[in-house]
Amino acid sequence: MPLFPEEPQIHESAQGPRATTAAGRPASTPRPVPGPRSAASPRPGRPVPGPARPASPKPRPHPGPGPSPALTPENRSDQRSTPQLQLIPAPVLGALDAAEEALDLLLESGRAPGEVLVLTTGDPHPWTTHELSFGEAAYWAQQDAGDDVFFAHAAAVERANSRPVVIVAVNGGDDETAAKALPSAMARASALLVVCGDPQRVSALLGVGAGV
Repeated sequence: MPLFPEEPQIHESAQGPRATTAAGRPASTPRPVPGPRSAASPRPGRPVPGPARPASPKPRPHPGPGPSPALTPENRSDQRSTPQLQLIPAPVLGALDAAEEALDLLLESGRAPGEVLVLTTGDPHPWTTHELSFGEAAYWAQQDAGDDVFFAHAAAVERANSRPVVIVAVNGGDDETAAKALPSAMARASALLVVCGDPQRVSALLGVGAGV
């Protein structure tokens, strides 16, 4: 039985290829480019340089085109016993970008920021690093507030609360951490689990995590 259902991938609803890639990062399969953002509505989780803690961005409307069907949960009540599983193929260096694009589509589809948890298996998301600089107590308090997207490293997944949607960026890290993170992420997703990474590695990690 395949681990992942045959579903349309995000790039099928692409609005256009990514114009540039980060320095030193190999180009990946073109994925949709999110619509423009207003200055008053920054992306949730983007740290602002400087010593002061940035204010938490507020949920904002997204009037652009409709979401990709693959990222729209069939049951919006989030009461399904098993979450929908969506795999987005991406190289290690492109997994975090793919996760952020998936996050954009989910927010544009109407998901509230507080409904989404983003996990990384390799380098932590810049938001995680920034917020941890203020101390772990303040960092985890933001998760408990539940009013914004929360970013965490897979090594700390046991401390993560359940949310309707969990996105996992398999952007490196050792196999043991990633193998434990994927089943734990599925257990914490009540509606949708999105995994961004190499399909063969993800399949192998799921097998290891399940004890197969």
